[in-house]
Amino acid sequence: MSKKILIVVAHPDDEVLGCFGTVARLIKEGYEAYTLILGEGKTSRDEVRKVENKKNEMKILDKEIQKANDIIAIKKVFVKSFPDNRFDSVDLLDIVKVVSKVKEEIQPDIIFTHFENDLNIDHRITYQAVLTATRPMKDECVKEIYSFEILSSTEWNYPLSFSPDTYFDISSTLTLKLDAMSAYSSEVCNYPHPRSLEGIKLNAQYHGMRVGKEYVEAFKTIRILK
Repeated sequence: MSKKILIVVAHPDDEVLGCFGTVARLIKEGYEAYTLILGEGKTSRDEVRKVENKKNEMKILDKEIQKANDIIAIKKVFVKSFPDNRFDSVDLLDIVKVVSKVKEEIQPDIIFTHFENDLNIDHRITYQAVLTATRPMKDECVKEIYSFEILSSTEWNYPLSFSPDTYFDISSTLTLKLDAMSAYSSEVCNYPHPRSLEGIKLNAQYHGMRVGKEYVEAFKTIRILK
């Protein structure tokens, strides 16, 4: 039986930015992968926007989510609707319950999620929810948990720096990651914004240079149980 991966993120496109090069590689190696997106995304940020316009934008974003995840053959995407940049207005237990429910359905061996010290409050709470939902009890299915960086959030929370200890060579799957990001046409930014296609490639080159590879994604190990 193939190992299962669950990506748990706060917002649409976080999954691509955080770990799609690695997960695309692991899928090619025989893993099954799933994505859980907890928040609405940027369509919720303008409270005065007309309801009809918001509905149309959400439809566009839903299509982008599915297209991006299809590009690397994610088996299923779970999309929830916690308020963007306001996860702290929701009881943590409510978010934990959503993560736990999806985890119980999928029974993943590996989880990829946010870094605990990101600038974005939703990222930090997502990290807390994942740890709470995966307490290392006797029958816990999750054996490995890794946190990733999100460009324009992780590096902006100075001086709390991201110090990775695990690296995945994504030289063969960087193109898939960039294609998936391109599918988020409403989210991708222009260079020199970090969340641009050029920024993503440069970041992969930077991590690659650190470990003697061409393109790499970097992670902080949270827990491994062998």
